[in-house]
Amino acid sequence: MTETSERQPKNPFTGRLAFVGSGVMAEAMIKAILRKGLARPEQVVASGPRPERGAELRERYGIVPETNNVAAVQDADIVVLSVKPQVLPKVLPELRGHIKPDAVVVSIVAGAPIGFIQEGLGHRAVIRTMPNTPAQIGQGMTVWMATPEVTSQQREWVESLLLAMGEAVRVDDEVMLDMATAVSGTGPTYVFLVMEAMTDAAVHLGFSRRVALKLVEQTVLGSVLYAMQSGLHLAELRNQVTSPGGTSADAIYQLEKGGLRTVLSKAIWAAYQKSRALGQMQWPPEAPERQGGTSK
Repeated sequence: MTETSERQPKNPFTGRLAFVGSGVMAEAMIKAILRKGLARPEQVVASGPRPERGAELRERYGIVPETNNVAAVQDADIVVLSVKPQVLPKVLPELRGHIKPDAVVVSIVAGAPIGFIQEGLGHRAVIRTMPNTPAQIGQGMTVWMATPEVTSQQREWVESLLLAMGEAVRVDDEVMLDMATAVSGTGPTYVFLVMEAMTDAAVHLGFSRRVALKLVEQTVLGSVLYAMQSGLHLAELRNQVTSPGGTSADAIYQLEKGGLRTVLSKAIWAAYQKSRALGQMQWPPEAPERQGGTSK
């Protein structure tokens, strides 16, 4: 089951929002949250090892910078794990026992299973998300899942944060997050590759690269917006621009002959399989004590 998120929270968020990790995606979320007025700058704290990065975020957004992860999560109502995947096994034991029992933890760490986060933190209320790079301009697609311990109010708050970055879909099976990784998480890569190939082909025809890129960018953008607004099946839209014996018909023949559909399907399946494999390999179900943490 999936649910597309469209609503805003009934009760505004008035607590403390802590980001553990202050990289690109964390900044994208902070920017979106403040732009939408979902929190005030003084409610947001972001921790990271580099003081200069914290100063940069404070200068841009007025938030509270921090270099100590434990200090950052103290009294936080929402804790966002936004570190690199390889850093997470070190961060979880560090935070264990320092997150408020009634707080919700939101992970944007690619591939990290909910169970690994719960075990590492000793905390049950966890939301795992799979955003993608267009979230940086407020046009992202995020798929997310909440554990049963997450309250309805917390779900509404987090949902509003995710919607600030674009669209959001809630699922109730964690395997769908791996599926989303292959479709929407990795999806921009497929689109960029097709755009690159179209641009190179236009240059080969004789256009300057600047003009070629403009033609491709606007064509892709316009096609997506038209598809979204028309409400028609994609096959119907394709047929609209495919005249018998015309240029589109010849072009589609070559694309089908080259196995475009099959190649894309195989690419998405490979990305899904890789996501599943990385999840199993990268996050072994070890107790926090064996990862250097202490049990509390």
